Amino acid sequence: MSKSNLNSIEDFKRAVSSTVRALANDAEIEVSFGTAPPPTAGQLRLPMVYSDMSADEIAELRGKGDSFSLHQRYHDNNLHYKYMPSGDLAQSVYNAIEDARVEAIGSTQMKGVAQNLKANLEKYYRDHQLSRSEESGEVPLGEVLKLLVRERLTHELPPESTRKIVNELRYEIEEKAGNHLDELAASLHDQDKFSILSRKVIADLDLAQDYDEQQQDEDENFGDDPDDQVEQNDQTEEDIENEMDQSEDGSDESGAPSEEQVDDSATGDQSTEMTTEELMEMLKQAQNENASPPRNDNDPFGLFSLGPGYRVYTREFDECVNAEDLCDPDELIQLRKKLDQQLYHLQGMVSKLANRLQRLLMAKQTRSWEFDLEEGILDTARLTRVATNPLHPLSFKVENDSEFKDTVVTLLIDNSGSMRGRPISIAAMCGDILSRTLERCGVRVEILGFTTKAWKGGKSRIEWTENGKPDHPGRLNDLRHIIYKSADSPLRRSRNNLGLMLREGLLKENIDGESLLWAHNRLIGRPEERRILMVISDGAPVDDSTLSSNSANYLEDHLRHVIEVIENRSPVKLLAIGIGHDVTRYYKNAITIMDADQLGGAITDQLAMLFEDN
Repeated sequence: MSKSNLNSIEDFKRAVSSTVRALANDAEIEVSFGTAPPPTAGQLRLPMVYSDMSADEIAELRGKGDSFSLHQRYHDNNLHYKYMPSGDLAQSVYNAIEDARVEAIGSTQMKGVAQNLKANLEKYYRDHQLSRSEESGEVPLGEVLKLLVRERLTHELPPESTRKIVNELRYEIEEKAGNHLDELAASLHDQDKFSILSRKVIADLDLAQDYDEQQQDEDENFGDDPDDQVEQNDQTEEDIENEMDQSEDGSDESGAPSEEQVDDSATGDQSTEMTTEELMEMLKQAQNENASPPRNDNDPFGLFSLGPGYRVYTREFDECVNAEDLCDPDELIQLRKKLDQQLYHLQGMVSKLANRLQRLLMAKQTRSWEFDLEEGILDTARLTRVATNPLHPLSFKVENDSEFKDTVVTLLIDNSGSMRGRPISIAAMCGDILSRTLERCGVRVEILGFTTKAWKGGKSRIEWTENGKPDHPGRLNDLRHIIYKSADSPLRRSRNNLGLMLREGLLKENIDGESLLWAHNRLIGRPEERRILMVISDGAPVDDSTLSSNSANYLEDHLRHVIEVIENRSPVKLLAIGIGHDVTRYYKNAITIMDADQLGGAITDQLAMLFEDN
């Protein structure tokens, strides 16, 4: 593209950025141009743009953007690592074949993308010549496989600079793995099947075992050794616990005593002699619904205990579920659109809040530089010395590490029926704003919700009734804890989940104490140094089934106990935001907002306080 066609460098950058986001189907991708600092996950940094770029350079730049977008849209990391072989060479081949698949999808669907990817590929291999190692005679097998797979999927010949070495190995590779290479095209859009075929290609080349063969070998050899038998018993316990709906602390991630700890404390060195039935019975006894687990060294804050006088009649019907499992994808998309329509007039406020929060957090991530070094990043501010005196050495600089603590924030949202309407829309917007903004600053965000599965007690009350309605049953409803976004998942993958809060029939009753404990214990299990829990609620816990069969303050007393323990004995920082209701009577750090227009200043001020080191 000539300078006259380019018109404006900024216009060109905006066009490229828009194309990247559209191709990736992700409006949240951040695109920048230059060299430093290195991008983080979900960000793309392209080469510097200048006014007299050649057509080949522009195509190469676009090719880098297209390759990134295609990986964001068509590559699933979880599936990829599921089938990852062992061994450096096998892994490099496996990764290269997957790269060829992703780029082939774009090349076969869009002619312009194919041209850009081709230009980027040719430039890469002009700069990185494929050749045998002079010392070992080895060849970059992963690169050769990528080009051969690309040729089969797109019918494009390898770049001219690579054809010699590719043709040298073509016959040997196709003789060993030709059949499976030919099958790859049929699974182009199915990463699961494609990955299995990739493992077969790798097995054909004797680089690693086939995936199924590897699993079969592990199954056949498992249990021959006594130590293996212990692991097998532990896995049995784990399977059992996963089938039981929530334990008293909510999840394994909370830091609750693991199966190994239960096993060691109960059986000592005799665990290898226990049968599966004995293990099941021991586990059931350890997780008796009506008994609080004992305090131990792995529970320094006493948080696994539900507190004095609080009981749970049964946990059999409780559930902890991902938001996408409660709704089909098409309905989630429609619910998200409905949420966006309700929040359309607040978009300006959202942008201002995002910018304000980002400036606040970036300011706390204090950066400093060391100058006049012999290596590092070139210090352009001191180039005048070199210009005036060519004998003067170049000066480099290095950025010092930031003392900003690694941070995770959990947003726990009350999904009770009293939140229906504008309050739940505001809460969903809180999750969207916080996630978008904090992720830009390297802060992980988790969004959770809590409600009950039914009105008036559900299956728990039915069982209590069938058992003769014993006195003081304790909590008497079926909990539903919802994971809208996990801390390790970017918002772009969970954005639609927030629309689930608007689904008719989801919002029921709220049992805050156990839900707060569940969210807290998930945070305790996180590796980050600073952990913050923000609760969005509209008042006191209410569950008619529980309160009609216990004292009137039963749930409220338990909530106060949990808050007191977390605020005074836990490393987690706790903040509450009341929407339309005053929650300061429960939480020390609490604010109340009446409308979304107050949200920006309130959250920003509270986060500023929580991010202080003291």
